Amino acid sequence: MYAAKNLSDESYRRKIARQLNNGESLHSLRRQLHYAREGKITRRQPDHQNEQAWCLTVVTNSAISWHTEYMGLAVGELRAAGREVDAELLAHISPAHSSAVNYYGSITVDYDRELVQLDEKGHRPLRAVATDETAVGL
Repeated sequence: MYAAKNLSDESYRRKIARQLNNGESLHSLRRQLHYAREGKITRRQPDHQNEQAWCLTVVTNSAISWHTEYMGLAVGELRAAGREVDAELLAHISPAHSSAVNYYGSITVDYDRELVQLDEKGHRPLRAVATDETAVGL
C-alpha cells in the first residue's frame, strides 16, 4: 500500500522527503554535537552511559530552542519591514541547524558587553546579512 501511494502521489512523496530531510537535519546536528568522542558512548556503566546520552539530548534541545527562538524573531522582523513570509513555507523549515554552534575550543564571553546588547525581552540583536538588493544599493 505504501509503495503504491509513494509511486502514484507526488505530493505524498514530497511530504515524506521533507520529513526525512528534517530527521536527517536532527541526526546531523546530534552527530556534530557529539563529535568529540567520535560519536561513541565511552562510559562503561549503564548509569554513566545514560548520563552521557542525556547530556547530548540537553545540548541538542538547547541548540534547537535557540534556533527556533531566533528564527521566529527574524521572521517577525521581516514581516515588520513589510516582507511577505509565507506560513506554508515556514512549516517546512527545521530549526535543527548547527550554524551558531562553536564546536572547537572554549569561548570567552564579555558578559557586561553582551548584557548591554540585550533588548527588553532578553534577546540578542539579529545579524544583518547583505542580500543582492542591499549589495547593489537597490
